[in-house]
Amino acid sequence: MTNNDVLRSVRYMLNLSDAQVVAILALAETEVSEAEVHSFLKKEDEPGYRDCPDVIMGYFLNGLIFQRRGKSEEAPAPSIERKMTNNIIMKKLRVAFDLKTTDILEILKLADFAVGQSEIGAIFRKPGHKNYRECGDQILRNFLKGLTQKIRPAVKAK
Repeated sequence: MTNNDVLRSVRYMLNLSDAQVVAILALAETEVSEAEVHSFLKKEDEPGYRDCPDVIMGYFLNGLIFQRRGKSEEAPAPSIERKMTNNIIMKKLRVAFDLKTTDILEILKLADFAVGQSEIGAIFRKPGHKNYRECGDQILRNFLKGLTQKIRPAVKAK
């Protein structure tokens, strides 16, 4: 999935305005204008569309963690990855929404997507680990769809 797809999904899921997305980015100590955010949220074929850089996605997900869980003075801020992968996005969303593996399995079931617990565990392993598995677009897309259904139950996910 592209960073723009993830940003649109999370924005819809949490019913965020462009200004709220800017505020979440500010929590991670980065400045992005509302106009830039608006260009990231456009569809690929719309005029004014811009790709959301990996660094901005990293700041957004860290800001989301700070917004939902609070900023800890004792713990260092999560690192900003220069190259975002579906695995990193899943990890940061898991932290932001305080989810366990069983919660993730339930969320995927909401999207009618069955996957085993060991598969989910493999996604959260470090690259290079013998059981590491890359998170495919299908898993991330269904995870976002299920999470939207959990957070906004009255609204069917797009």
